[in-house]
Amino acid sequence: MPPGSLAKEEQQKKILLMGPPNVGKSVIFNKLTGLDAMISNYTGTTIDYKEGYIKDHPNYHLIDVPGTYTLDATNEAEKVATDMLTAGADLVVAVLDAKNLESSIYLLLQILEKNLPTIVVINRIDILAKEGFIINERILSSKLGLDVIKTIAIEEEGLKKLKNKISALLKGDCQQCLGSQDLTSSWELAEELTIDILARNKKEKSSRDDKIEQVGDMLSRPWPGIPLAFLILAAIFALVVGIGMGLRQYILLPLFTQFLFPLITAAVESVIPAGIFRNILIGEYGFLIKGLEWPFALVLPYVISFYTALSILEDVGYLPRLGVLLDGIFSKIGLSGANIIPLLLGYGCAIPGIAATRAMPTQKERVMVSTMICLAIPCISQTGAMISLLAEESILVMLLTFMVSFLVLIANALVLNHILPGQKNATVVEIPPLLFSGPKILAKKIWLRIKTYLKSGAVMMIYAIAGAAVLFEIGLLEYVGRLLQPLVESWLLLPAEASTPLILGIVRRELAVLPLLEMNLTGLQLFTGALVALFYVPCIAVLAMLAREFNLKLAAKITIFTIVFSLIFGGLVAQLGGLFI
Repeated sequence: MPPGSLAKEEQQKKILLMGPPNVGKSVIFNKLTGLDAMISNYTGTTIDYKEGYIKDHPNYHLIDVPGTYTLDATNEAEKVATDMLTAGADLVVAVLDAKNLESSIYLLLQILEKNLPTIVVINRIDILAKEGFIINERILSSKLGLDVIKTIAIEEEGLKKLKNKISALLKGDCQQCLGSQDLTSSWELAEELTIDILARNKKEKSSRDDKIEQVGDMLSRPWPGIPLAFLILAAIFALVVGIGMGLRQYILLPLFTQFLFPLITAAVESVIPAGIFRNILIGEYGFLIKGLEWPFALVLPYVISFYTALSILEDVGYLPRLGVLLDGIFSKIGLSGANIIPLLLGYGCAIPGIAATRAMPTQKERVMVSTMICLAIPCISQTGAMISLLAEESILVMLLTFMVSFLVLIANALVLNHILPGQKNATVVEIPPLLFSGPKILAKKIWLRIKTYLKSGAVMMIYAIAGAAVLFEIGLLEYVGRLLQPLVESWLLLPAEASTPLILGIVRRELAVLPLLEMNLTGLQLFTGALVALFYVPCIAVLAMLAREFNLKLAAKITIFTIVFSLIFGGLVAQLGGLFI
């Protein structure tokens, strides 16, 4: 609660910002609060939501409710949204999607049945205008008995009017905020209202808009959508690897190895005498060297290239189209096309990938996708480490590693679909128009993701490397490594020192890969080491996320399964490969 007197606290007003997913609620929330927000956890659930206070109105408590298509509560996120509305509020700001107007109006009608003061916002009207349509908000206002405001949130159009209307209504000027008492929620009424307020714009769509729409339709159809999907994903993969390798090889590594590291080494050697403390700083696992080289020189280049590619695909609206294309294929393994989005997010980081499963309608799908992410989808830190390990030695081995990852994903889904109880429910995939928000917004999105990596992934990696340096220098890693040595040397056919990465991988998954860079491994050993690291136990933060989202028992099962599977699979590859080489 913001600072203030008891009287001010008693006057606090609760405002719910409600609407379907991907309608722009978060943009409206950020603009109204000025990003002065906090993430909260809804009591008794794992669902997060944002809350803050409207700028210049410290008593107007704004809550960004989880997005929901209806109040029928088909998943946990929608149940939380329904519970928040049922608990009551001083005002509801219902955000409708101009592009998907009928379904948004149906949700609005359900909201109005709660008899709470409501303002209607129709967002993304610019997208509808490009398709040659306009919305007559006056007709909708008259039929609903509510104030209706049209907005383009990303450009802040209409938001000042919305803020003023919120203030007026909460101060008692509520002549038109409860709505008509004759309205009932039905798809027939939603369809009727949509027809009444939509009109063809006199200005016809431009030929450019027509072409964009045709391209969007083409990307959503099996032909030529599926072949184009393979080409697009192959191009994205090539760009991620190519740009990442370029940044690493020609900019960051030379900067670190030729300029920064000699300075650090000279400075430490001039101050600290030879011994354990100097080794912790600049020795084999010295965190002043490896703590900078691994997260920034080796992994960061691929973080930049991957998040740039992912943000472009997301921004232009291609990911939902990919989901539609894959729906038929995914249905054969017990999933839906919409599941591609959390799986792709998992390649950035497993935590947001697992969090994205909250929107899935069944627990079975959530467990399946979360297990797939933990087993066979490397996060961007691990991906960067694996590309650093493999790409310069053998592009073929790198491609083969990711191909095996893909095949194991499919096999894992088939097995889980067979052994887990429950059925797959149909999932709605909303297809937005192809649209580019502009370089400024895209750059901001990429930077936010890179900043998240720097604040969490890179910092945690540095801590882990510092801990590894201490454990290595006091001999603990060497002791545990000797216990694992028979398994590593006889079964995995790796050198004895490869025992250490297996220990470090429990803390950070990419640390199961990065130490292998300096071991001068053969092609088969590279392949074996990469596969073991790929399927190895998720890092501690991911296991904590699993325990939080599901339960400790599932987290323990996934931990044991991934360790056993990685060692058995890696050993089989090494032993079979050894017979032919």
